[in-house]
Amino acid sequence: MDDRSKHDHSDWEEVVLAARERARARQALMVDRFGLSGDVQYHWSLDDARITWSRAGKVFLAGRLTMIGSVSLAQQSWLWSWANDSLPRAVLGDIERVRRYGEENDFPVLPWPGFDHRPELVAEARMVAASVLDADGLWAESTDDGQLHFLVHDLAPATG
Repeated sequence: MDDRSKHDHSDWEEVVLAARERARARQALMVDRFGLSGDVQYHWSLDDARITWSRAGKVFLAGRLTMIGSVSLAQQSWLWSWANDSLPRAVLGDIERVRRYGEENDFPVLPWPGFDHRPELVAEARMVAASVLDADGLWAESTDDGQLHFLVHDLAPATG
């Protein structure tokens, strides 16, 4: 039996608050610094864990993706990417560090393979993952039946 202290909700709230502030600042910087507003198109790939942005057909920015997890709207559930055997290894990046961080700090949400979809809890998990993995930003893709959530890393202007 594990004798470590039980989850301290106030500790979790502090971690989430710090992660939320960090994510907001990083996200704003990413959008502003690289001009990711307006008529910007993007393309992403799970297979090579890459995302690119283009304007008028010309790619101007590239980055690496780490999939955080996914939401099934039909099942109203969240599944961490580290618990999803169907994903390519490349897109998992260092997501296992988030699970371990949860275990080491007694934060139950992070090491659970999945949980009931509650938008605020999903947002908290995403922001803490971004903080733990020192992401440049967050990215999400919605489909008719779900949502895919990513971290963006290693942003660099595209060359030639």
